[in-house]
Amino acid sequence: MTSSGRRSFRLKDWGIAMMAMVWITAGAGMAFGDEIQELKQQLQQLQQMMNQVQQKLSTLEKQDAEKKEELADVNKRLNKAEMHTATDKLSLGVELRSRADSIHYQDMLTAPPSLFSAFFAPPPSGFNGATLAQIQQGIGQMAANGMIPPAQKSDVNNDILYTNRFRLNMNAKINDSLTFGGRMAAYKVWGDSTEVKVNGGSLGDVTFDGNTSSLPHGDTLHLERAYFNYKKYLGEVPMNFSLGRRPATEGPPLEYRNYALVGGSPLASIINWQFDGASLSFGLESLTGLPGSEFKLCYGVGFEGDWGNSYSMSASQADVEDVHLLGFIATLFDNDRTSVMLNYAHAWDITDGFTGLTVMPMIVSKGDANGDGVPEYYFQQNTGGFISRIEPSTNIGDWDAASLLWRTNLTESFGHNIDLFVAGSWSHTDPSRISANPYYEMLGQGLLSSNGDLETHDGYSIYAGAIFPMPLDARWGFEYNWGSKYWFNFTGAEDSLVGSKLATRGHVFESYYHQPIVGQTFFVTLGGQYYDYEYTGSGNPLGAPVKISEATSFDTLNAVLDQVWLVYLSATLRF
Repeated sequence: MTSSGRRSFRLKDWGIAMMAMVWITAGAGMAFGDEIQELKQQLQQLQQMMNQVQQKLSTLEKQDAEKKEELADVNKRLNKAEMHTATDKLSLGVELRSRADSIHYQDMLTAPPSLFSAFFAPPPSGFNGATLAQIQQGIGQMAANGMIPPAQKSDVNNDILYTNRFRLNMNAKINDSLTFGGRMAAYKVWGDSTEVKVNGGSLGDVTFDGNTSSLPHGDTLHLERAYFNYKKYLGEVPMNFSLGRRPATEGPPLEYRNYALVGGSPLASIINWQFDGASLSFGLESLTGLPGSEFKLCYGVGFEGDWGNSYSMSASQADVEDVHLLGFIATLFDNDRTSVMLNYAHAWDITDGFTGLTVMPMIVSKGDANGDGVPEYYFQQNTGGFISRIEPSTNIGDWDAASLLWRTNLTESFGHNIDLFVAGSWSHTDPSRISANPYYEMLGQGLLSSNGDLETHDGYSIYAGAIFPMPLDARWGFEYNWGSKYWFNFTGAEDSLVGSKLATRGHVFESYYHQPIVGQTFFVTLGGQYYDYEYTGSGNPLGAPVKISEATSFDTLNAVLDQVWLVYLSATLRF
């Protein structure tokens, strides 16, 4: 019983006792009527007082219960807030870069209007409505008779182009064994949010799954990476398993020019492309005795053939197989000053493109309009600038690549914070089929092959750089890369408005100056690049590379770059 209840009980007992005493006294002295009447009045007053006390006690008991309920509710909410604080481990980081580029193309090669007009004229003066054999025979006769018009040269300048790149970084440590990493990104040109470009022949002109966050595609926020990492020890060997959208862009050694930490896993010299997949890594330092040694197996899907494509639900058409990639990344040595890394990758059944969106300058189709069993080719100008959903039509072969990266810091050796790196890379292409896409088929194009020739090729690349300390904590860097005639890699997501410099078949020189304003939280960068292309088709798997000086108008149906120089100035905020 509560204290208020005991008080109520005692008051009632005392009142009953008083009433009994009054009645006994009244019974003993009936003669005293006035006193009895007075006692009755006093008893009524006493009863009223008791009722008032009882009401107050009931009110106090009710208020006490309400306070207890309120305290319990407050305690519940406090516990919930404390639990949320204890379990909410997601940390967010923001990066915003505003940049201005001045881009200048020199001696850009394009096919003349006289050749383009032939695609829209009927045979025998043109190709519109001709069969594949007629088109190829016509091209052969033009070549034999010296009738292929020369490509025309022109200089194209974009004196100033502004861009904004926004990134939302997400990281969480669930426990000592499980972590999460992710990044959302939006990248846009000032004054443009269409997300789709006119196709000028570059992989960067198509909105692919692999470059949605790495190249300007409007103000839409895209998922660039999202993965979990599970860590477990096998004896003394740490093992990490990861699954999701991979951190496959801006890998080493791009951290120097980005003035950032290493941004991804694969070496940027052979892979800089967003993809979904998995990895399994093992720390081998305790077994090998080599500092920082690690071995990571990587798997990814570059193209899914049975989802959303025209042949996905059709049994009458041959399926285009999925594109799978498998490889490894081995850290051979890393003592925080010097490191050596080896990356190898293999891709099966490369397709003649990836599913994407673009604006094609002309639409090519084929069909058997006259019913003779031989399809004709039809060409239509896209004068309305309509967006096309493109998709692969053929698996054209396999690809292998490997890259060895060495980098070192010379602070301990020379007392100056100087960084050096060099990467040597190799690629191998093994074509299997000519593309069945009407546009590429009429030119007999396959994996680094044309005119129906299917030959294996090896390509090579060198990428080197040096970064020096400057006054006011600034850093000045110089980089150079070269690619051979048959060099081919998957770096189409490289952050470049011209095209991946590391895919270039030729030479690229770059210099940059990073000036911190608030450490690495806020800094400005001034830089410049010079591209000197030696062969056509850099970064494109279709068609045999042709020396720039020997390119005909049929080699330049898509614009071919010869020399490009640009300067850029950016301000970056990271927190």
